[in-house]
Amino acid sequence: MNMNATLLGQAIAFFLFVVFCMKYVWPPLMEAIEERQTKIADGLAAADRAAKDLNLAQANASDQLKDAKRTASELIEQANKRKAQIIDEAKMEAQAERKNILAQGQAEIEAERNRARDDLRKQVATLAVIGAEKIIERTIDKDVHADLLNKVTAEL
Repeated sequence: MNMNATLLGQAIAFFLFVVFCMKYVWPPLMEAIEERQTKIADGLAAADRAAKDLNLAQANASDQLKDAKRTASELIEQANKRKAQIIDEAKMEAQAERKNILAQGQAEIEAERNRARDDLRKQVATLAVIGAEKIIERTIDKDVHADLLNKVTAEL
């Protein structure tokens, strides 16, 4: 009977131990396990959200990079157009300046030509006056006049 009593005592003790564990030990363990499962699930959900956010951020960064490249390309194109415009304006200004310089040169040449003509006219007039004085001083002789006229013509 001792053995039955021991077995019965062990069975009662085991039963009390199971009841005690179910009442006092099992609920905090279950609560800790459920809390840990909740944290793990939240962590996995946060990781999924972070992955989605990362993909979205990468897509946005890619879009922004495309926009920046397009903007940069447009700015470069505008700069090239402005450069071509500045070059064309500089060419036109240079051509206008060239025309002005040529016109001034032509005007100076024409003025110099007119001065030379005036000087030549003055010299011809002076020579004509000198020739006329000499003709008047001499006797009116056809041969003498021809000689003087030849001299005046030679001096011109």
